[in-house]
Amino acid sequence: MSGCTTALTTMRFCRSIALAGAIIFGATAAIADTLSFPSNANLQLEQISVLDSYAMPIDIWADGVLPVEQVEGQLTQQAWRIDAQALTTLQLLRPLREQLLNDRYRIIFECQTEACGGFDFRFGTETLPPPQMQINIGDFRFLAAKRIGANGPEYLSLFVSRTAQAGFVQVTHVGTAVEDAPPLTVAASPALRATGSEGIVPLRDQLDEVGRAVLPDLSFETGSSQLADESFVSLQALADYLADFPDRNVALVGHTDASGSLDANIVLSKRRAGSVLERLVSEYGVNRAQLAAEGMGYLSPIASNLTEEGREENRRVEVIITSTNQ
Repeated sequence: MSGCTTALTTMRFCRSIALAGAIIFGATAAIADTLSFPSNANLQLEQISVLDSYAMPIDIWADGVLPVEQVEGQLTQQAWRIDAQALTTLQLLRPLREQLLNDRYRIIFECQTEACGGFDFRFGTETLPPPQMQINIGDFRFLAAKRIGANGPEYLSLFVSRTAQAGFVQVTHVGTAVEDAPPLTVAASPALRATGSEGIVPLRDQLDEVGRAVLPDLSFETGSSQLADESFVSLQALADYLADFPDRNVALVGHTDASGSLDANIVLSKRRAGSVLERLVSEYGVNRAQLAAEGMGYLSPIASNLTEEGREENRRVEVIITSTNQ
């Protein structure tokens, strides 16, 4: 083996020596508690927290709900990039699944793209930020597994996707907490704020660092999906960003407060995101192919719905990077 990287207390991630001319995973020596990646795989990001919790999806998104199992322990997350254009998500996932089965893991849930719940599943699931981890909402697979290890239950999930240039695999592992394990290895992400005010993280920086941002200056008529007839600093900033990075695609995601029914709020939030999309195309010259519009209703609040100030914060449109061609 070459290029080994120790990542988990009970699991090591090692890159195998690739067979000559091979672009898919090759066989590697059977080593207990080891998950092997090909030689063209590179670890992009690792986060380790001695004691944390993880909401691991265990079923598809349905009826506005993503079923999860809350698991606690030492949490390790990694993002891997596999530099191969021809691999499908199944080719990326299958060898890893087989290794997990050989290591006594039991697969408790597995799904693909629309069968998972599509957009809603993707953004209801915890993921590492781009560009280290890139998830194409039109092509991904998810797997959750569990085993009873020497120190108790262990949970592991794989989130697999690909862009035009590379494949990406996120590994999330939760096991028994270890007292002398290192703390979280990366800085906390900046808050979801957007461009314009002194002391607020610019939209461009947020998209580069955490892959998402709120568009804070948008204005809609009460109960309406119609965007006000004025110019918006955040839309100009987003248009400039997408012009500078024509290989990047984003989703505009509408959100509401908790007033009214869920179905009505999902419809309203998606229409508002669509209104923003049309304005970006018609007035700011953004390529329509770089944009998608979705709505979450009141399912993803960022403040309390018990106060008017909180409800106002929850009525928003976010921009989220969904894929790049890097």
